[in-house]
Amino acid sequence: MLNRRDWGRAVTALALAAGAPALRAQLAAPPAMALPRNAPRLVLAVDNRTDFSCLPLTIADRLGYFASEGLDVEVRDFAEPAQSLQALVSGAAHALSAPYSSTIGAQLRGHALQSFVLQGRTPQIVVGVSTKSVAQYRQLSDLQGKRVGVQSLGSTSHRVALALFSAGGLKTADVQFVPIPNAWAAISAFRSGALDAISYTDPTVTQLEQAGELKVVADTRSVRGNADVFGGPMPSACLCATAEFLTQYPRASQAMTDAMVHALKWLQTAGPSDIIKVVPERYFQGDRSLYLAAFNRVREAWSPDGVMPAEGPEIAARLVARFDEPGSMDRFDLANTFTNVFARKAKARFRA
Repeated sequence: MLNRRDWGRAVTALALAAGAPALRAQLAAPPAMALPRNAPRLVLAVDNRTDFSCLPLTIADRLGYFASEGLDVEVRDFAEPAQSLQALVSGAAHALSAPYSSTIGAQLRGHALQSFVLQGRTPQIVVGVSTKSVAQYRQLSDLQGKRVGVQSLGSTSHRVALALFSAGGLKTADVQFVPIPNAWAAISAFRSGALDAISYTDPTVTQLEQAGELKVVADTRSVRGNADVFGGPMPSACLCATAEFLTQYPRASQAMTDAMVHALKWLQTAGPSDIIKVVPERYFQGDRSLYLAAFNRVREAWSPDGVMPAEGPEIAARLVARFDEPGSMDRFDLANTFTNVFARKAKARFRA
């Protein structure tokens, strides 16, 4: 979840993307009509495209699923979440790949954003302790006074750790959270003893696991492990857009959803050779075997059909209300933070 400063930056107005009139004219076509050959370019914003949580988006793009739905989609990378959100709320981007919780925070600040297709049903975060500096680890209270690496303060990895530690009786002040956004720096800090524990994503966690340097305490890469932490599905990465866009351009919204659900179905049966052929080489960061090992660990975390699970929004909202916006639970209108209209149609079409 973005902090208040980042949200302030996010609502700073940008000029609308060039060509908006043409976009309105062409995307407002009735759902029964195919988009024209000269379909306008849709900009889809994302801040960390190489992250496993965004792999369905990469698959949809690389396998041409957007194009096969009649869309010309440009996936635009931004340096940080605040910038990608800024692009969406200003109109410079038409959709955003982000954690579902972003739509909840946006609502509190007057922005009507809706998740319209879910990529992940778990956040894919693992909390683990160093087998060297916390060799005698037995329970969460053993981490009192320890240094815990997270991707950034306020990030999903930070919130997962907060939720876990709180359930174990630790207060926020009982541990020292160390933000390390760079995966290689996080590995280096963990190995050098600068961190005693870590709350992070793959392939970082798998690399430390394989080397015997990390003992897993909580694992939200699997459905069962996620339920152990949150009590049910924790909706994670999704594609979201403004409610106005989804209402005004149902054909484009459905086409984007169809492409994503197609990708999610492909991921259910994809093997190592499929991944190697489709995923850009730079995603492997010089170690294909590590990437593939991590892929096998997280594959259960992706949604099979893009549909938001019934209990998911409330579970996510409780986390936001507890750690980001205290006392805000009664102010959420969760029904307006997501829609399953498009995903259910795509699910039926692809039998996902």
